[in-house]
Amino acid sequence: MAEAHPKVVVVVPTYNERENLPVLVGRLGELGMPNLHVLVVDDNSPDGTGDVAEKLAAESGGTLTVLHRTDKDGLGRAYIAGMTQALENGADIVIQMDADLSHPHTAIPAMVEKLTTTDASVVLGSRYVPGGSTASEWPWHRKALSAWANFYVNAILRLKVKDATAGFKAWEAQALRRVDLQSVRSNGYSFQVEMNYRVVKRGMRIAEVPIRFEERVEGMSKMSLGVQLESAVAPWKLRFGK
Repeated sequence: MAEAHPKVVVVVPTYNERENLPVLVGRLGELGMPNLHVLVVDDNSPDGTGDVAEKLAAESGGTLTVLHRTDKDGLGRAYIAGMTQALENGADIVIQMDADLSHPHTAIPAMVEKLTTTDASVVLGSRYVPGGSTASEWPWHRKALSAWANFYVNAILRLKVKDATAGFKAWEAQALRRVDLQSVRSNGYSFQVEMNYRVVKRGMRIAEVPIRFEERVEGMSKMSLGVQLESAVAPWKLRFGK
């Protein structure tokens, strides 16, 4: 990438994250990365997260913006809306990151460096490469389910990555354009899998850097039974082009 300081936009979908969002924004600011921007995509949170985001935007000096959506229609749709706006606003690199503090902000410089110094089009913050780990608070069955999900996805789609379901990613802008965001249909956690599959099918390379995935401190997990079922079916739909 030619620019010394590419424009990096961190897209953060939110729904009832009023306690976590200011902490995350503060941590991103502490990185001291030049040309780092944050785009909060709020799905009309009833706890007032959107108002908190607007206050943070007013204090940011233009580095934080807010996209308000009227409906809560899934993580995938929120990311597509945010990524689309980031590209329209001239992002060179787009980072997708959860608001619940489970993704370590300290990994962002390494992810951006790998994206800008190698032939990778996407860099995953990975729990399952050497040096990576899941939250120590996770019970054994949750760790087993996560490991099984990655084995399951890779067995069907042959993505050849260690953390196929990772939600912490850095994208080259051109890679996002090539995957054709507007035609992505998966939602929830299967969105991550479909996006990776589209990258691989288009001959682009996915790299991984190790992260320690933390358990959320405030708020409730968004993982419902419906999301789990969708995630189980999605790889087969992708494999057979449905």
